Amino acid sequence: DSRDRPVHRFWRMALVTALCVGVVPMQAPGRAATEPQASGSFAQRLQTALNSGSEQGIEAVVAPELLPTLARRYQAFRNDFSGLNWAVQPAAPLADGRSTFVVTVIGDTTAQGLSYQLQSEERLAIRTDAGRLVAQDVISQESLLRSGKRPLQVTMGIPDVVLTGSRYDIDLIVDEPLGQAMLAGGLIELTDQQLATLSRPNLQLAPLGGGGLFKSVQAPQRPGSQTWALMLVHPDGVVTATKRVQIVSTFNDQAQI
Repeated sequence: DSRDRPVHRFWRMALVTALCVGVVPMQAPGRAATEPQASGSFAQRLQTALNSGSEQGIEAVVAPELLPTLARRYQAFRNDFSGLNWAVQPAAPLADGRSTFVVTVIGDTTAQGLSYQLQSEERLAIRTDAGRLVAQDVISQESLLRSGKRPLQVTMGIPDVVLTGSRYDIDLIVDEPLGQAMLAGGLIELTDQQLATLSRPNLQLAPLGGGGLFKSVQAPQRPGSQTWALMLVHPDGVVTATKRVQIVSTFNDQAQI
């Protein structure tokens, strides 16, 4: 249905945002070379490549076996957002010695008469060889995509790391009172298949109080991660958020992230 296309496009933009860089699972540390001493220079090269807007730029910093998947997602991302600005900064290494970077991206676009504003941040643990990315893990990720002439100001209240089996809160808080305006919203956990294929989740919306979306969820019993998608619909537009939560078995594991 053509009336559904804006919603589908909105979700596709949000899901590409969630995994625009984090698409290649990190294997257990092995004999592949790591280059922590060059982390600052690699961060600058990666930032330049992402801002270049070309597959050739990405090719210069990514191993050949990773290029097809990453280049496809990068191009899909750029097709949805004409104006993007990337920043890549070295961050503290993990306890196992892997280098990490914080990758942020902001952008805006217009589609079918609607204006969209994007904010996204990922922290990546990476391994490089000969100056090219060969593997990485997404340590944390969150994105916020807003539409409308006056994008709704919200605050995301979701932890980065929780313990296995624990209950935790997922909040998307509206910063300013909406008065008499109606607000609807929903929350869904994204599957690995939905993330891999960028498919639209079947998220059910329900009326909300004026303060935002407030849910309590359960962490799985095994370590890993959960990725959540949230949506708020208000008179001036839509807010979509994604958040990756790491699930750890002990506080010692949490301290290593």
